[in-house]
Amino acid sequence: MEATVPDERPSAEGPATFREVFAQHEFRAVFVAGALSWVGDYVAKAAVTLLVYQQTRSVALSATAFAVSFLPWLLGGPVLAALAERYPYRRVMVTCDVIRMALMLLIAIPALPYQVVLALIFAATLANPPSQAAKSALMPQMLSGDRLVLGLSLNSSIGQAAQVVGYVFGAAVASIDPEVALLFNAATFALSALLVRLGVRDRPASMAPAHRTHLLRETRQGFTIVFGTPVLRSIAVLVFSAMLFSIVPEGLAAAWANEGAKGGLSTGAAQAVIMVANPVGFILGGLLVSRLFGPTRRMKLMRPLAVFAPLALVPALLNPPPLVVALLAALCGFAVAGMLPMANGLFVQALPNGFRARAFGVMATGVQVIQGFAVLATGLLADRFPIPVVVGLWSAAGVVLMAVATLRWPDRQTVDDAIAEASAANTEAPHSTGRPGNGGTTGAPEPRSGDGHRRHAVT
Repeated sequence: MEATVPDERPSAEGPATFREVFAQHEFRAVFVAGALSWVGDYVAKAAVTLLVYQQTRSVALSATAFAVSFLPWLLGGPVLAALAERYPYRRVMVTCDVIRMALMLLIAIPALPYQVVLALIFAATLANPPSQAAKSALMPQMLSGDRLVLGLSLNSSIGQAAQVVGYVFGAAVASIDPEVALLFNAATFALSALLVRLGVRDRPASMAPAHRTHLLRETRQGFTIVFGTPVLRSIAVLVFSAMLFSIVPEGLAAAWANEGAKGGLSTGAAQAVIMVANPVGFILGGLLVSRLFGPTRRMKLMRPLAVFAPLALVPALLNPPPLVVALLAALCGFAVAGMLPMANGLFVQALPNGFRARAFGVMATGVQVIQGFAVLATGLLADRFPIPVVVGLWSAAGVVLMAVATLRWPDRQTVDDAIAEASAANTEAPHSTGRPGNGGTTGAPEPRSGDGHRRHAVT
């Protein structure tokens, strides 16, 4: 079955519309399936955290139950994502959903020891990297041109909305019966598998069996294509830099709300408004910028938005009340979301088809590691210095970092050449390979949000 090759570059025409994107029935199926599984995931995180705490009365073990879901990305995300290249993307997504559904049903068994719960949660989240890598690689086969950019933005935005809805709903249901919340998550995976199976047409694997090598070698090739290609490397630096500071207010929200001025809010309310602000800003930025501005204008806005994102957090130095902190975090999220879809779209178009899932694994893992490092580093600094000072100065450093990244951004001709080269490789050998130096790729040296921490900032 022939591949669908995306438009080679964003056109100068007006922006794609929601109607055009949702008119694609395969995208509708994947979008709804993703929304269901994301909401279910966040409901389950709230439920499992409470379930473990109820059994052990240990905050540390409860936090461990939450953190376990990130381990697969940190321990082997790129390798697990590389698996998706070997099999048809639809089959990978359906299989991962069925596996997660079965494991969630097991976790919902009453009175299960918490050690077993943690082991089953870890096993279930092992399916996240290949599933999300397959979904990322499938996107440019369903949508092209500016419709792809808007589709990526919609996926990022629904991920943020799912976090808010899932945590609120999950906490409410789990407080009554955690097992019910886990059964709800199992049901979302079942529906997701059904939607993908019936709504997405079957396509051959991007890597033919004859071209498979050792899985670790294929994973290494994913790193090579991302960091060895100048355009892809520049996009990776921009995305990783954005993740380095945008997560900080959310990560420090609990301590910030307990130690700072409340501005008339309770501690819980202050923490909530700070944590929710960035996702809300991200949703608005992703939808409005992609919808209101055409591709050419978004290209021009991408670098200013990248610098504005950390700049929006610098006023934290003045120790504002929580509502102002929330406004700053929302502005940061707005700017990051306004910049990322265009970067993601360029990343997808400059990447040969046979590397999409592996590149997603590299990018998603990088996002998780960098977000974790940022929260850990600023948390350690906040033990010695006031939180507003830490956030303000960290963000000021982010302004400098983003300024350097944007100044080193490749010129338009370099970007166009990379897209043309990838497009030529895809046309010559759409499914035959998956190795640098074959099928039209030169080996010279492509990002949606992962499960990850909740960010869907890579393709």
